[in-house]
Amino acid sequence: MSCPSPFCRSASLALAAVAALVLLTPVSMSPARAQAAQQATLSDGAKSDKAKSGNTKPQAPQTTAATGAGNAAAVDQANPAQQKSLTAKAIDKVKEVAKSASDIFSRVPCLPPKGGAKSMGSLPRVASKLAAGEPVVIVAFGSSSTSGYGTTSPEFTYPNRLAAQLRRQYPTADITVVNRGQGGEDAPEMMKRLQVAVLDMKPDLVIWQVGTNAVLRNLDPTETIKLVEEGIARIQATGADLVLVDPQYSPQVTERGESASKMVKLLGKTAELRHVGVFPRFEVMRDWHEKQAIPIDNFVIADGLHMTDWGYACFAQLLGDNIIRSVGQVKIGVNVPAHVQTYRPM
Repeated sequence: MSCPSPFCRSASLALAAVAALVLLTPVSMSPARAQAAQQATLSDGAKSDKAKSGNTKPQAPQTTAATGAGNAAAVDQANPAQQKSLTAKAIDKVKEVAKSASDIFSRVPCLPPKGGAKSMGSLPRVASKLAAGEPVVIVAFGSSSTSGYGTTSPEFTYPNRLAAQLRRQYPTADITVVNRGQGGEDAPEMMKRLQVAVLDMKPDLVIWQVGTNAVLRNLDPTETIKLVEEGIARIQATGADLVLVDPQYSPQVTERGESASKMVKLLGKTAELRHVGVFPRFEVMRDWHEKQAIPIDNFVIADGLHMTDWGYACFAQLLGDNIIRSVGQVKIGVNVPAHVQTYRPM
């Protein structure tokens, strides 16, 4: 079927312009991420159920034609100027989406702690499989800061950020990162679902964020550690690598300073004794504020507990850098720098 030639030429130019701009968008911008980022931008930062579901679609351009919403026939095909205007809007929207997903670290650079934080240790299983190009399964296990409460889009949770970083680093690898965060839980609840949520996934690496809700509930840290030790033994029995993530440095946690400090120390000591990794989130976030002079509200949302998009992104970046370093250590003959740059767009 033919169409009026002025419209055909305009439509072709429009499609070419949008396609070219999409090609210039960073590689990490998948369609799902672009859609999620666009939802976050259009909501002016407000958290809505639609944004959290990640299933909503951008609204179709408003037109004056008497046709159904989203119908392409609503464009006046005899009016190239109108088509040009819609094309310009589409290009602006692509730019907006790209910016929202890539400028988090340009606003606040993600830098490692000054003086360096202790390494979370080697990860022989996941590192060996990544080095060999074998499929890898990573399970993020924890509570609300694993599920991503506080993010403006599901794509900005730390497990999704970590997956994107590792896939950029190892583009030919089959990497699966499963989010098993459940808000409000701590060790007692987590242990009840450990088998189904974690072990049945046959993971190569488990990242277990635990301890924060125990501090908030004033639970005995030693009782929490007993359950964590049981969980460690069950995870290690599968041959998976394990990294513990201690509580976040945030107002609701630090106001319970004695309990928080004891929990952080006990988790660190347990990781050392059981020969598993630990990501010192409390130490890292305190460094952001006390040594890097980053305001609390740059990395903690208004509830005084959960992290912002930037906080989750930097946490994921530093965690991913540790995994990448571990892969470098098992690659014979490959000289990997001792310190991986962390300031790069995600």
